Amino acid sequence: MNKTAIVFGATGLVGKELIYQLIKDIRYKAIKVFTRCDLHIEHIKVIEKIVDVEKVEDYSELIMGDDLFICLGTTMRKAGSVKRMEEIDRFLPLKIARQALVNGVKNVAVVSSIGADPGARNYYYRIKGNMEKDLLKIEFARLVILRPSILLGKRDEMRLLESIGKGLIKGFGFLLTGKKRKYRGIYAENVAYALVREINNVNGKEVYESDEIAELAVMSDE
Repeated sequence: MNKTAIVFGATGLVGKELIYQLIKDIRYKAIKVFTRCDLHIEHIKVIEKIVDVEKVEDYSELIMGDDLFICLGTTMRKAGSVKRMEEIDRFLPLKIARQALVNGVKNVAVVSSIGADPGARNYYYRIKGNMEKDLLKIEFARLVILRPSILLGKRDEMRLLESIGKGLIKGFGFLLTGKKRKYRGIYAENVAYALVREINNVNGKEVYESDEIAELAVMSDE
């Protein structure tokens, strides 16, 4: 199909797996990766755009292609405040998506979070919920929103509390059944697979909970 993918958030756990998925996918001829620093990815498909990601207006004309993937996110430790986290996790994806639409991009896939809800008392879930709500108002041909639970996989940085949480999730995840199944941990590679699969399959707008994302990965193995 010779499509061009546009990727934001390639340094994260899902973002790295996404690049791998796109490289091996024959539907994509090029992968434009927007990042603050050189990722040193040596592949003919990968085109790195070294930019200040938050200053969308400075590189707006470069956000062109077929499928836009947004895997942006931060932590309170990095952001320093709820206001700053909202700028990165809510408003930045919206700015990118709106500019992409102006440039003719029709399809978008975004990583959100389990529990995302604009009315949530928890600031993190509220920020993600508002991001989703605002994105759903934009007239894309295809919009895929994934809400993964705690991500499993090896990070470059050490997050102690997250590591403890992963251990508990791995050890006792089998106890989460029925409606609680969506709270099981999910591997980043499965989230990345679902991003690529669904942006090429859905019609209109779809939101997937974590257990539904895991089911898509199971289908890929059948």
